[in-house]
Amino acid sequence: MMSVIKNRSEILFLYDVTDANPNGDPVDENKPRVDEETGVNIVTDVRLKRTVRDYLYDYRNKDVFIIELRDDNSNLKTKEDRLKDFKDNEDLLKNCIDVRLFGATTAVKDKTMTLTGPVQFKYGRSLHRVDMTYVKGTTVMPSAQDKKQGTFTEKYILPYSLIAFYGVVNENAAARQNIELTEDDISLLLEGLWNGTKNLMSTSKVGQVPRLLLQVVFKENNFHIGELDKRIKFVTDKNDEEIRDIQDGKLKIDELVKALNMHKDAINLINFKTDERLILTMDEKEISLKEALNGFNAQELLF
Repeated sequence: MMSVIKNRSEILFLYDVTDANPNGDPVDENKPRVDEETGVNIVTDVRLKRTVRDYLYDYRNKDVFIIELRDDNSNLKTKEDRLKDFKDNEDLLKNCIDVRLFGATTAVKDKTMTLTGPVQFKYGRSLHRVDMTYVKGTTVMPSAQDKKQGTFTEKYILPYSLIAFYGVVNENAAARQNIELTEDDISLLLEGLWNGTKNLMSTSKVGQVPRLLLQVVFKENNFHIGELDKRIKFVTDKNDEEIRDIQDGKLKIDELVKALNMHKDAINLINFKTDERLILTMDEKEISLKEALNGFNAQELLF
């Protein structure tokens, strides 16, 4: 078993969607969430955590507390049913990686446990304005009301959205609550962000691709740079709403690298991964992230 985390780290994660709905709003016809003032696409942290949970449960055989499970009669298990699978709160925390990562409020055998997750993400936001599209179609099978012809289907999608998430791994939150969050847990979190996004295969989610993942691990406790997501820019010659592909623009990382260099002495390690179709620029020249991080203790993630 790997050691319990001792250092704070920051996470920057970018992925894009094509002809899909990255996060529908159930109280607004399940439309993609869009900031009405800016036209920017919003994705909740809950959606991102769901991606990680599903990947770790389905592909890495990890026990996850917040998961869709059914009983022998195909009925969805309630939270109370799920809690019966554990002896006590300590057993729940020991076995469920999502509780160690994201926290939970539970009560096993009437003993309440409220944990604030050491890993917290802000809402994700697209790096450009988006174009919401309404799609209507038909199904082959008729409905009960009209048995002569198929029924109409309708949905809202985004032709394209490049989304940036920012998060912090807080070592103090783990230590203060006696959460034994390990380095292995964080490695699985990073893997879940990347591979979990690739494995979203539902009708509304297929077409999502991870593009950049950066974890900055610091030497000191109680320190992080902050707002890494605001230190990158997606630049394009097109109008924002006309963007349809990751190569319709370039990701400018000058400000991000400048911030990293300003705090270089505080940085212990940088883990990173990029997609080969993502074009990065610095000083108006195309550059790989490996080249941009030259001089840091940086290693490429291999999952």
